[in-house]
Amino acid sequence: MSNSSVQYRTIEVKGLNLFYREAGNPEAPTILLLHGYPTSSHMFRNLIPILSQQFHVIAPDLPGFGYSDAPDHQDFEYTFDNLAGTMQGFMEKLGMKRLALYIFDYGAPVGLRLAMANPEKITGIISQNGNAYEEGLSQEWNPIRQYWKEPTQANRESLRDFVSEKATWFQYHEGVPDSSLIAPETYTLDQHFLDRPGNIEIQLDLVRDYKTNVELYPAFHRYFRKYQPNLLLVWGNKDPYFLPVGAEAYKKDLPEAILKFYDTGHFALETHAAAIGSEILDFMHLLPR
Repeated sequence: MSNSSVQYRTIEVKGLNLFYREAGNPEAPTILLLHGYPTSSHMFRNLIPILSQQFHVIAPDLPGFGYSDAPDHQDFEYTFDNLAGTMQGFMEKLGMKRLALYIFDYGAPVGLRLAMANPEKITGIISQNGNAYEEGLSQEWNPIRQYWKEPTQANRESLRDFVSEKATWFQYHEGVPDSSLIAPETYTLDQHFLDRPGNIEIQLDLVRDYKTNVELYPAFHRYFRKYQPNLLLVWGNKDPYFLPVGAEAYKKDLPEAILKFYDTGHFALETHAAAIGSEILDFMHLLPR
């Protein structure tokens, strides 16, 4: 088996079985790929073969997503602090000493917590529609902001369509000029996991807790200014959730950041995996070992 072959593994971390994909030479620099909502490491299926030719790639499924354990929301605290703590345990169990982070959507607040907690381990950050500035939040967040402001049961119930098949389809297709590039197994697989019994409560808990990410933005910015991590921004400029101004805002704190926009939506890898993969390879060669 070649080093670039993808291996599908499971490891126990803090009592949870976490699924992850691994490829590439373990002696090469590591890239940790952190997925977002509502997907899993499956979103990296086209990127991993590109990156693993030269680098060691690890892509876990977060608790509650994909093939990782998804305990009931009354048995596991679905907060971003807790997701990050679980990923910290994952990194430690795999002995990850130096790594670049790829952050997307929910993976951004998880990954940036990891970066703040492990500044000496992070060689660089790749943000693909991974928001860290308030100006990047679109009006699509307004119903969720209302839930943050008034976390009532009625406001929670009003967000149940957030996990609907229609909403998942929209996330993949909105802003994409050529919808024939969107593989149907993407949103179909995501919806399969969203439709599991009890999963809607998991997702609504995370939607409620997303407020803590926005509250942490100033801390993320202080981290950027203090440590000046190498940063590559690869951004679908038609993302209905995270606006291009959110990508541009990073340059306030990281003026040397490399910024590349693509004519696509939220899931930029679905349409531009080859171009983004090429940018990441170039970026990785700039990083310290």
